[in-house]
Amino acid sequence: MSSSSDPLNDAPLDDERRGDIAYQPVLPGQVALVTGANSGIGRAVALGLAQAGADVAVNFLDRPEDARAVVEAIRGYGRRAIAVQADVSDEAQVDAMFAQVTATFGALHIAVANAGLQDDCAFEAMSLGQWNKVIAVNLTGQFLCARAAIRQFDQQGPDPGVSLATGKVICMSSVHQEIPWAGHANYAASKGGVMMLMRSIAQEVAPRRIRVNGIAPGAIRTGINTKAWDTPQAYADLMAHVPYKRIGEPDDVARAAVWLASDASDYVTGTTLFVDGGMTLYPGFATGG
Repeated sequence: MSSSSDPLNDAPLDDERRGDIAYQPVLPGQVALVTGANSGIGRAVALGLAQAGADVAVNFLDRPEDARAVVEAIRGYGRRAIAVQADVSDEAQVDAMFAQVTATFGALHIAVANAGLQDDCAFEAMSLGQWNKVIAVNLTGQFLCARAAIRQFDQQGPDPGVSLATGKVICMSSVHQEIPWAGHANYAASKGGVMMLMRSIAQEVAPRRIRVNGIAPGAIRTGINTKAWDTPQAYADLMAHVPYKRIGEPDDVARAAVWLASDASDYVTGTTLFVDGGMTLYPGFATGG
């Protein structure tokens, strides 16, 4: 399912549930950048990191009014925030975004590469343009953002008073880095690539005390997959793939991101945390196949 922050409306439940979630102040003094943060999972992660004490840069591509709303919400938690427009598949725009963030906040400690999209099509009908579009944002975008973050972490060095790690990168993936998805070959391929990109980077930069991990959401209640949950029948069909028998909420992913960004996970690197209610347990085989 999607990990994307596409230009669609968030589920109202996102805000309704937020007041019930206790985010501990585990990130005070830290600065985070979240890409694709004006809606969906990215929005929830940005708000969660802010509630945990971080100042947050909110990246967006379009719908600046939604990014501004996220910034205002973060400031309402007493944290600093800015909105930064950039296309994560464009090298110059990514480098300019990171420069703006560090010029504003003076440092960077957490980078969440969340921006992503889908452009679904039967494989034999898929155009090269559809393939390149998804790979460019979902995979190349993660490469560009992780590279820029690691360069910044290396430049500023460790700050043990703020974080045990020199820096943290969180790559937003999907259960489809593991589960094949007919009709979505470009998306699944991009997420499989994210997984190996994340692990390879983590192996390389671990000696510098930079931690790189992934989050793989399953079925999450966001605008990009509304058709999968917005009617009782659609929801029932979806639950056939979710052993835990509820849809995930954006805040389920946000809590995972806060943990991975905190010192509580300081010995964790190169790992994908599946936030999927058991989708990757292949529930079709629960009764013997």
